Amino acid sequence: MAIAAFSAISILLITSIIFPNPFSDLAQQFFSPILKNSPPEQQPPQDQSCISRTQKASYQKKSPSPVPSPYLLSKLRDYKRRHKNCEPFSEPFNTTLKLLTGNSTTNSTESDCRYVVFTLHVNGLGNRMLGISSAFLYALLTDRVLLVDFGPDMADIFCEPLQNSTWLLPDGFPFRNQFYSPQFREAHSFGTLLRDNNNFTQSVLPLPPPILHLFLSYEYGDYDKLFYRDENQEFLQSIPWLTLRSDQYFVPYLFLMPRFRAELERLFPDKETVFHHLGNYLFNPSNQAWGLITRFYDAYLARADERIGLQVRVFNTKASPIPLVAKQLLKCTQSEGILPQLQVSTNSSFSSVKVTNNTSSTKTKAVLIGSLYREFYEEMKYEYWTRASVDGGGESVGVHQASHEESQNSESNSHNMKALADIYLLSLCDVLVTSRWSTFGYVAQAIGRVKPWILNVPNTNYSGDRLPERACRRAVSMEPCFHYPPSYDMKKKVVVDGEVGTGPPVVHCEDVSWGLKLVNGRQIERLG
Repeated sequence: MAIAAFSAISILLITSIIFPNPFSDLAQQFFSPILKNSPPEQQPPQDQSCISRTQKASYQKKSPSPVPSPYLLSKLRDYKRRHKNCEPFSEPFNTTLKLLTGNSTTNSTESDCRYVVFTLHVNGLGNRMLGISSAFLYALLTDRVLLVDFGPDMADIFCEPLQNSTWLLPDGFPFRNQFYSPQFREAHSFGTLLRDNNNFTQSVLPLPPPILHLFLSYEYGDYDKLFYRDENQEFLQSIPWLTLRSDQYFVPYLFLMPRFRAELERLFPDKETVFHHLGNYLFNPSNQAWGLITRFYDAYLARADERIGLQVRVFNTKASPIPLVAKQLLKCTQSEGILPQLQVSTNSSFSSVKVTNNTSSTKTKAVLIGSLYREFYEEMKYEYWTRASVDGGGESVGVHQASHEESQNSESNSHNMKALADIYLLSLCDVLVTSRWSTFGYVAQAIGRVKPWILNVPNTNYSGDRLPERACRRAVSMEPCFHYPPSYDMKKKVVVDGEVGTGPPVVHCEDVSWGLKLVNGRQIERLG
């Protein structure tokens, strides 16, 4: 008891040094996992507009919780001040806005505030969260303010990252109704500017334009990819309004850019917690989403000795039939000791239970299925109901699924709300199995700080009806994968730059051979 009290006092002393107000929203977001076992009088007050901001720590069982670097906390404090000063409808915001309407008498380079406006991609919630976090880190590195263009499909899914402030782009923003048109990209993209002014320098343009569009989605072109050249960042610094569209986690490539490398090393000494910290700051579930998460967790997962999340993404059910994928999932979980082996029954379709001497020692495992399809839940539940385990009942397995939408519908608000609930429920599991290429799984593993087992989803185009010999493999890092770095030519499907990414802390992804991800203390292999 005395040790616990001493620890709580020590933590409060640490937080009081780092934070002038240890109960500030920034302190709550990052230190609530550490303070969750403190006495009630030392707990931060609950923010009723965003209950998850303080409550989520009590659901995160894993320890120790990673503490952000003091330098990252300092940068986030600076960002908060900058955001408050430049937020929508503030005087600096209105002044900078006039640069877009032609009513300004100031030079665009003289603006006090500069912005990154994130515009949504049509892809799912996982892609969107990866893109937003990447845009935010870019804003942090370049002293900009991040605003997001959320439509009705994203309404009330997340809390505002900053209390008493907003990151939402206001209605009526110039160009807003053009953001998603090919004409806007052609007229305002950085790639178009580079293409039309081949080998340009700043002296070619009398004044930098007030707005440029950064198109960094998976289908970007060769000129769009030149965003990642160090020499082009100096010019971008002079642009007050940058719109950015991406469905990619391009953070690993920022670590490869000399302009940002030293700063990123200071911000993130632990390279495998980059998205965890960014996501913890940006993506607190709204009260409505948090209700979906906590009600399901308390009813089905809370009392289990171990929680196991199985996230199954099938991109093509013809090439990867659901029954075949279900067999592979069972093979993975049993061969890696995640779930108990089952008896092979010979006399009937159901196996009998073995007699055990001590049923009180049975370990309970709650399995959460995260998938668009109900069949994975039904198959897993049936297997562990009708067949006894080889160990004779040493482990009891319950199977649950929160939602099964059957198809992805990212333009639906209720669909995205359920998707966020699934992501957070998976993140609260002790063990994760995720699917190759799945950004949904990437977000869950990074928020939950779990190195997952990656399911080798079978493809009949390559292996027929045979299951791949290796059912799954362990990830080397919980960080997401950057699927389409600029070194990859999507049209030709080849790596075009054999020298890209030749130093720590970036390696190739386990599930996407040309992709890049962050790890601690490893060297990237040479491409080519």
